[in-house]
Amino acid sequence: MSNETKIALVTGASRGLGRSMAIALATKGVDVIGTYHSNKVEADAVTKIIEGLGRKATMLQLDTGKTPTFAAFAVSLKQALADTWSRTNFDYLVNNAGIGVYAPFATTSEDDFDRVMNINLKGPFFLTQTVLPLLADGGRIVNLSSGLARFSTPGFSAYAMMKGGIEVLTRYLAVELGARQIAVNSVAPGAIETDFGGGVIRDNPDANKTVAEHTALGRAGLPDDIGPAVASLLSDDNRWVNAQRIEVSGGMFL
Repeated sequence: MSNETKIALVTGASRGLGRSMAIALATKGVDVIGTYHSNKVEADAVTKIIEGLGRKATMLQLDTGKTPTFAAFAVSLKQALADTWSRTNFDYLVNNAGIGVYAPFATTSEDDFDRVMNINLKGPFFLTQTVLPLLADGGRIVNLSSGLARFSTPGFSAYAMMKGGIEVLTRYLAVELGARQIAVNSVAPGAIETDFGGGVIRDNPDANKTVAEHTALGRAGLPDDIGPAVASLLSDDNRWVNAQRIEVSGGMFL
């Protein structure tokens, strides 16, 4: 890649892990194009933080569960790149946006299954496909997996299944995009104190304590444990890391 400023596209950048990733990337000198689902006020607040760090940022609306909207999103992305950066491509793609579905296997509905599949698996597959022509040669992709793809916690079968699929997709992308020198890795957070799953780890003391007891470093994770890890993985220091699953969980269920 050239020495010009790098640009990262981070989905789900208005809150939680995506917000942490966007800000951590800006701290490392990367400009950010973020997406948000519905809360423009939260998204604009992240833009202001990034601009306060001396970087450029813009936020675009996107529902990663609606693949028919992706072509129009790519047009908006091209326009943002031209208007703000006078560029035709970007450097890093972070497929972060996702939802959690908690239900025992025996009672998981087909509607819930389809929803988590469309947003967490089908969405990243086809969004990556759609924006691939805009991703610079020598760029990088990070896909968000989960610790739940390694260890099994009852109630997350559908969600974890999709994250397992993301890890397989990561390896295939690494092979198929290697000719363009695009490295592809997955990052698997452990239990984090966000509003994921209704905020159970953050807001339920018993759940938080259980996580802490099963984590080698003795606590639940925080969003800012994840964002800087992703930013570090995208830095040139990690240019030779490819096709890997990197768990960032503090050592859960070892």
